[in-house]
Amino acid sequence: MLARKLIINQSIQSLCRNMLKLNIQQQTNRTAAFLLSNSSSRRPKRLCSTIVPALGNRYFSTPSATKSLMEFFDDSKNWIENEVKVGRAWKLDELRIKSNKELHQLWYILLKERNMLLTMEHECNDQMELFPSPERLDKVKISMNNLETVVRERNKAYHLLETGETGERPQRLISNCLGLRRIYRSSEHVLPPYMNVKWIKSRSIGYGGRAVRKFLLLYREKLYNEKRKAKNRARNEVMMLLRRNPNIDRNILHSKYPNVNIDKMVSDDKTRGHYLPKIEG
Repeated sequence: MLARKLIINQSIQSLCRNMLKLNIQQQTNRTAAFLLSNSSSRRPKRLCSTIVPALGNRYFSTPSATKSLMEFFDDSKNWIENEVKVGRAWKLDELRIKSNKELHQLWYILLKERNMLLTMEHECNDQMELFPSPERLDKVKISMNNLETVVRERNKAYHLLETGETGERPQRLISNCLGLRRIYRSSEHVLPPYMNVKWIKSRSIGYGGRAVRKFLLLYREKLYNEKRKAKNRARNEVMMLLRRNPNIDRNILHSKYPNVNIDKMVSDDKTRGHYLPKIEG
């Protein structure tokens, strides 16, 4: 009885395959005949696509090649130049007023420009030539980062409106084996955490011991010294500016040096310099 059922199932499956192949063959024949009739009647100067046989009776359409590999290289007139005049990077305010379609188009334009610049940089290094205006790469990268920021803002606003969540990957601060804090972004796994032994072993690395505590002490001391030196450097710069220009605008100093107490520096003796103020009387 079981063997009979298996034979019936195999015969049904083979019949379905034959019917599917017959339908596909009929549809491809009708499509090819329609395209051939249109191409023969209109006689265009340049075909937009070509029907190529593949996999027996199936066909697929391939667009005609309109570009060459020279798209990966800059314009030939810029090869001998030492400097190429280009614009600035895209700002966030300019990208926020663009539509999603325009941002999508701009992303591929920037991607194509980045590929071209990277190709030219690699070729110039191989030929031991000077790469003209290397700051173009930085401008493209800044534009792409700003575009990603705008898209992330829109996705976050949409998910907050629809679901009440940001829609981004959850993240948290964790400590590595040296005790340094870093951001860990969660990702999906096939197995749950309690069954994924490899994941548990990789995340159960703690920090401790005399050597790690000494490293953290010296590292925090280094960070504190850098912060202290930066604060003293900014204070000395404000002091020299006030000494040379007593009538300088205080608002400009507040905006440029927000961590310095400008009012206290004005009344400091070191700010007045080595001269006697004029006494009106």
